[in-house]
Amino acid sequence: MLANTPAIDAHHHLWRYSPSEYAWIDDRMAALRRDFLPADLVVELANAGIDGAVTIQARQTLEETRWLLELARGCEAIRGVVGWAPIAAPDFEASVDAFSINPKLVGLRHIVQAEPDGFLDGPDFNRGIREVRRTGLAYDLLILEHQLQEAIRFVDRHPQQIFVLDHIAKPKIAAAEIEPWRTHIQELSKRSNVCCKISGMVTEASWSKWSIESLRPYLDAVVDAFETDRLMIGSDWPVCLVATSYVRWWQVLREYFAAFSDDERADLFGATAIKTYNLK
Repeated sequence: MLANTPAIDAHHHLWRYSPSEYAWIDDRMAALRRDFLPADLVVELANAGIDGAVTIQARQTLEETRWLLELARGCEAIRGVVGWAPIAAPDFEASVDAFSINPKLVGLRHIVQAEPDGFLDGPDFNRGIREVRRTGLAYDLLILEHQLQEAIRFVDRHPQQIFVLDHIAKPKIAAAEIEPWRTHIQELSKRSNVCCKISGMVTEASWSKWSIESLRPYLDAVVDAFETDRLMIGSDWPVCLVATSYVRWWQVLREYFAAFSDDERADLFGATAIKTYNLK
């Protein structure tokens, strides 16, 4: 990559497809109704000139976290895993301690976008996040744009915890709506313990009609808010395949960031992910 910094895909998924466990893959996304495994990932990485990746949970089970860590053990390209654990459970401390000794577990995530309003204000979940802080793991914030104010309150309770905002909080790109998302992103970015992933954008845009120009206002906003040293890039593969090829996504981002300095692009395309997730 740039300045000898490895290029890192900071956000992708792996799965063995089953209709019951992946019911969210509807008919519009029928191309995703198959297995996506490390061998498939390695081909995509090579074609796009990417050196490694961070694998993100897609199911909320400890079984999946164990499975992803086992896949990572056998795949050098997987530099880290953001898994799931029952953060709000009374026995969370014991379960996270059992996992956190694995050097490839770099973070945890809960699918908050599917939870009711106020979930991040819950005392049990906040108690669990204090345990996440003790382990040194990052926490990935998966939310929708209307949950940003709730997320700001949540982050403010945990100023020492490293947070990574997934998919730039899923703004309404297809509708070309930028406010109040942009204002809330600016506010969230004032917390220095929060980084942001440029990922998941094409699936929030018009799948068949998106372009770099339709993404540009949102890219401009996160660059202005977080600057390059708190931004990282992810593909959201294979979900992105409903709207773009893997290679095209990286081409678009390389075009957008072409005029940035070598150091800035090194941050974006690898260094921020490596630092934030403490990737080996």
